[in-house]
Amino acid sequence: MKRKDREITDSSAIEAFIAKEQILRIAFYDDGDIYIVPVNYGYINDNGKYCFYFHGAGAGRKYELSKNSPKIGFEIDGGYELLEADTACGFSARFQSVIGTGTLSLIENKNEKIKGLNTLMKQTTARPEWSYDDAMLNGVAVFRLDVDKMSCKAK
Repeated sequence: MKRKDREITDSSAIEAFIAKEQILRIAFYDDGDIYIVPVNYGYINDNGKYCFYFHGAGAGRKYELSKNSPKIGFEIDGGYELLEADTACGFSARFQSVIGTGTLSLIENKNEKIKGLNTLMKQTTARPEWSYDDAMLNGVAVFRLDVDKMSCKAK
């Protein structure tokens, strides 16, 4: 990170930021192209080891790339506020972001699919338990992102 003065290393501040946001952007390398997709997420922090869950269709570009190119980049940002100035170059912004890399996996196990979907729904609704019928579970792809590296920055 170039601006070490903006780096956030306090684990509770990072956790609080991830807990309040809703959108995670996943970046895939696709045979010379970069493909970025925003997803709703839920997360688990197990003693500083983060994993994110999200869902999608069981077909399509994101699904195929997750199987063929599971090493990805990711980003979460929030808290944006424009800081105005009298000159164009004086404008700036307040923000916070988390960026990192990790490995995606498709969840096939029914119990872990339910865990992943409940984790996602808790992030979105604050309600931790939901019911899912077999047709729904069979019709949705659940992805798990295990974080390899992550950093947080704010201004």
